[in-house]
Amino acid sequence: MIPQAFIQDLVARVDIVELIQRYVPLKKAGANYAACCPFHNEKSPSFTVSPSKQFYHCFGCGAHGTAIGFLMEYAGLGFVDAVEDLAHQFGLEVPNEGPRFDGASHTQQRSLIDLMSSAARFYRDQLKQSPKAIDYLKRRGLTGEITALFGIGYAPDAWQSLEQVFSKYDDPALVEAGLVVTNDTGRRYDRFRDRIMFPIQDQRGNVIAFGGRILDSGEPKYLNSPETPLFEKGRELYGLPQARVGIRETDTVIVVEGYMDVVALAQFGVGNAVATLGTATTPTHVQKLLRQANRLVFCFDGDKAGRKAAHRALEAALPHLADDKNVSFLFLPEEHDPDSFVRERGAEAFQAAAQDATQLGRFLFDTLIEDCDLISAEGRARLIHLAKDYIPKIGAPNLRVQLVRELAQASHVSPEEAAQGLGLAIAKPSRGGSNRFGERKPPPPLPRAAVTPLERKLLRVLLAKPDLSGKLPLSLLSALPDNPERAALIAVVDAGEDGTLIGAPLGAWLEHFRGNPHENAIALALRSLEEGFVDAEQIDQIFQDTLTELELGQTSAEISRLCANPRDLQSEAAKEKLRELFEKRVLLEKKQKLRSGQSV
Repeated sequence: MIPQAFIQDLVARVDIVELIQRYVPLKKAGANYAACCPFHNEKSPSFTVSPSKQFYHCFGCGAHGTAIGFLMEYAGLGFVDAVEDLAHQFGLEVPNEGPRFDGASHTQQRSLIDLMSSAARFYRDQLKQSPKAIDYLKRRGLTGEITALFGIGYAPDAWQSLEQVFSKYDDPALVEAGLVVTNDTGRRYDRFRDRIMFPIQDQRGNVIAFGGRILDSGEPKYLNSPETPLFEKGRELYGLPQARVGIRETDTVIVVEGYMDVVALAQFGVGNAVATLGTATTPTHVQKLLRQANRLVFCFDGDKAGRKAAHRALEAALPHLADDKNVSFLFLPEEHDPDSFVRERGAEAFQAAAQDATQLGRFLFDTLIEDCDLISAEGRARLIHLAKDYIPKIGAPNLRVQLVRELAQASHVSPEEAAQGLGLAIAKPSRGGSNRFGERKPPPPLPRAAVTPLERKLLRVLLAKPDLSGKLPLSLLSALPDNPERAALIAVVDAGEDGTLIGAPLGAWLEHFRGNPHENAIALALRSLEEGFVDAEQIDQIFQDTLTELELGQTSAEISRLCANPRDLQSEAAKEKLRELFEKRVLLEKKQKLRSGQSV
C-alpha cells in the first residue's frame, strides 16, 4: 500500500496544468485554464484546470479529479501505475508498494525498460539497412510513416547481433528482458533473428516486449517475447498507445488478432484498433479497454478458430459489462482477416461492418441455441441449463434482466421460472413496478429537498476552508441524520485535526479519500465547489450560519423531548431548564433572522 504522506507530497509537487497540457491544449481563462473536454465531444470549452486547487473539472460531463485521476482516466492507467508515472517524473521511488511482477522492484523495471529501448532503436536502425526487410514491408503495403509510428524494425539474420548494442552481452538482464536466450550448453544467442520486429509498448509508451514475424517461410510465423518482469501477455495490448486518439474520437475500440491487422487498419485510416498478444482475451484486457471507450468491438475471422476466440472473449467480458457500455462481435468472411479486408474493400466498409457487429446478447443466444432443439421440451430445458454458465455472470443488471426475459420466451417459461432455473434471486414485484432478476428493485427516489441539507453545506464549507474544522463543535454533529455525507463530514474533521491536509489543495483531499468509503461524498462536494455552489467570499459567514441552524435544531429537539413527557417537568430544575432552552431558541432565531437568504 502506498503511504498517504507520499501521495500528498506527490500531488503537491505536480503542476497539473503542465501535466494536462501535454495531452490537451489549454488556454488561460482568468485564474484557471480551459479547453474542450477530452472525455466527451463538445464544441465550446467547458473543461477547466485550476493550478491553485490542483484539480480539473468539466462543467459538461462532470469529469473531475487530480493529476493522478487524469492519468487514470485519460491514459487508462491503474492507480499504482499513475502514481509511478508521476513519481518517475520527479525521480522518486514509490515506497512500500510491494512486488509487482515476480518481485521486480521499480528500479529493476526501469533498468529493463532502458535495455528494451536500446534494443528497439537498434532494430529500427537495422531496418533502414536491410533491403529485403524494406521490400517485405512495401509488399505488405506499409508506408514509411506508418512504420515509424509503430516503431517497426528488423532483427538481423545473425546469432549475436545485439553485441553491437550491449558491450556486456553476458549481462543476465538481457536474458531477464527476453532479448537473449541461453541454451543447455551455456551458449548465448539473440532470441529474434531475421524477423520484422514489432515493439510492444505499455500504456505509458515504454517498450516492454517484442513480436517478431519471419520474413519468408518457417516456424513459428510469429515469435513473441516471453513473460518477463515487464511483460505479462494477459495484461497488455498491441497498439494501444497509437490507438488512443482514434479510440477517443470514435468512443470505440476494435480488438483484432494480429500485429499486421492493427498496422494495416491504421495505414488505411482505422486508427482505433488494438490486438491481443498471442493469447486469448482476458478479463484484464476487457477492463482496460472499457476504461478507454464505451463501445468495444471484437473482430475475428469467420472460421472455427475465430468463433472459438470470440467465445473466450465473451466469457472474459461478462463480469465487466455495464449498462452504459456496448460490447459486440464482428465476424469477417472466411477468406478475409482485417488486413486483407481493409485493403480490398477500404476503411469505410470496415467501419460500416464494425458498426453493424453482432451485439453481445445476440451472439450469446446464437451460441447457446446452436446446441439446442427448441422444438422439444428437452431442448428448451437444455437451453436454460447452458445459459446458467453465462447469464448470472453478467455484470450489467439491466442487460441481465433483458436476457432473462429473452431466455424465458425462447424456453416457453415465465421470466420468474427462467430466473429460478438460472439460480438468480427473484425480487418480489413492487406496486406499480416489474420484477427484477439478480438484484433488488431500488426504492423510488425521494423528492428533492428545496434546501440543501446541513451536512452537505458543512462538508462543502470545510473542504473549501479546512481550518474551520477546529471551530466545529462535534456535539452538534449528533443532530445530523446518519448518512454518507455526515460520515464524510466527520472523516474530514478527523483529517483536519491531524494537520496533514491543512493548507493542501482540493486535489490532495480527493486523493486522501481515494478508495475510501467516503470517496463518493467527498468527490461530489468538491464538484459542487468547482461549479460555484459556494461563494468563496462568504465561507466564514456560511459556516457561522450553518452552526446557528444546527444549534437551533438541536435546541428545538431538546424542547420537544422535554415537552413530550409532562411528568419530567414537575421539578423546578426541569422547568428552569425548559425556560433556558426557550430563551436560547429565541436568541438563535433572532440571530438567524439577521441574515436571510444565505444558502449553499
